[in-house]
Amino acid sequence: MSKQWKPEIKIIGLGAGNLEQMSLGTYRRLREGRGPLYARTSHHPVIVELQDEGIEFEFFDSVYEAHERFQPVYEEIAEAIIVAATASQDPLRYVVPGHPLVAEQTVQLLFAAEAEGRARITVVGGGSFLDPVFTALRIDPNDGFQLQDATMLNARDWSLKQHLMVSQLYDAFTASEVKLTLMELLPDDYEVTLVTAAGSSEEAIESFPLYELDHNMKVSNLTVLYVPPVPDESYRVHTFSHLQEVIRTLRGPDGCPWDRKQTHFTLKHYLLEETYEVLEAIDEEDDEHLVEELGDVLLQVLLHAQIGEDEGYFAIEDVIGSLTEKMIRRHPYVFNKKMEGESAIEVEERWDKIKELENRDRETPASLLEDIPRTMPALMTAYEVQKKVAKVGFQWQEEAPRWEKLEEEIAEWKDALTGNSKEEAKKEFGDVLFILINLAQTYKIHPEEALLMTNRKFIQRFQYIEQRLADSGKTLEETDLLEMDGYWDEAKNRE
Repeated sequence: MSKQWKPEIKIIGLGAGNLEQMSLGTYRRLREGRGPLYARTSHHPVIVELQDEGIEFEFFDSVYEAHERFQPVYEEIAEAIIVAATASQDPLRYVVPGHPLVAEQTVQLLFAAEAEGRARITVVGGGSFLDPVFTALRIDPNDGFQLQDATMLNARDWSLKQHLMVSQLYDAFTASEVKLTLMELLPDDYEVTLVTAAGSSEEAIESFPLYELDHNMKVSNLTVLYVPPVPDESYRVHTFSHLQEVIRTLRGPDGCPWDRKQTHFTLKHYLLEETYEVLEAIDEEDDEHLVEELGDVLLQVLLHAQIGEDEGYFAIEDVIGSLTEKMIRRHPYVFNKKMEGESAIEVEERWDKIKELENRDRETPASLLEDIPRTMPALMTAYEVQKKVAKVGFQWQEEAPRWEKLEEEIAEWKDALTGNSKEEAKKEFGDVLFILINLAQTYKIHPEEALLMTNRKFIQRFQYIEQRLADSGKTLEETDLLEMDGYWDEAKNRE
């Protein structure tokens, strides 16, 4: 049984320069064969020379004008090539600038069609634009370089220590987007270079400050932007990788004695302190303070990760990988496009269900409350305990019993206060706090946050009293409750 017939497509790379630079084998393949050559674009130095020799082309330049984005352009061209190949008795020849496997999205789409059984693809190489660009710039790619598409450029994907080449810089709009993206990492006056038609008689090289990239620059499909590696570490101060290097140095043999002697246990109270300082910055609505305090929390995370790496148990990559996988796993309605969006309540319920399924793979806990950290502050522990038991139905269904229980606990506390047992009074006071936290949980109020707000409010008002007394030449010891109450009311009215 003969194999099913599939249209054959020969993809030919035109190289980066003129006809003199084209290999003899590529030239022969362009001359042989019947029918026209299909070319993605006419904008290439060698096209005119080949046309002068009588070689005919069919171009897809008009497709670019029909779409606002490049992806549908590439998709339409690839589909048109397959349709034309299907209607042809001979292998269809499709030519692209440079090398077919370098920065050619239409070629990748044709490979995808081949994987689906829609065509048979063969590739005839041509020199890519990279070699003449390296030659023009006189740089060694062995030093490390990255090639990125201008239409998909992400500054965070660039290693600042490597040469960066940005291709597909078609127009001023794309150049503007590239400029803004690079400015996330580089100063406005950082020197960059445009290389146009490298390796051809039309080669042009121009260097200028980054902010001028989209200012009357002549960009085209033959243009490559070159961004040199940063000259020193000052440019990398805001990068995560540089921060990792700083922490690794501090923990290294020649690092800081204090950092070197820290363990997971000695750092525990620092993490707690820094977390509370973050909460304070949030309540103050002070963004600059918040940036600083979030940095301090990140420092604690990186110190713990570096300790894990030093001891050979885990590294920051394990922390990030675990978190990333969990976020994707617990948000299927975001990362699984087949699922529809959900309300915030449905999201929380789904989160709990997914978390429950994850826990099934672990050893069955002896208690529902087993995974609540024992070192958590008592107020937060009470809140988490009641939230967990409420989810399995251990709670009042009506509001009235909660308030009745509060009154009952307050009465019992008062009775205990009249006795001589301090332990009994302490126990009953704990019961009052516990039912208050139950009420907070019912009304979606986090008791820890509420008490922190009240603490700060009290401190601010009392500090106002101190300031008013100081203004009048008095100390706290020289006043009385009546005067302090008056200043308290003043502070309250000023809020």
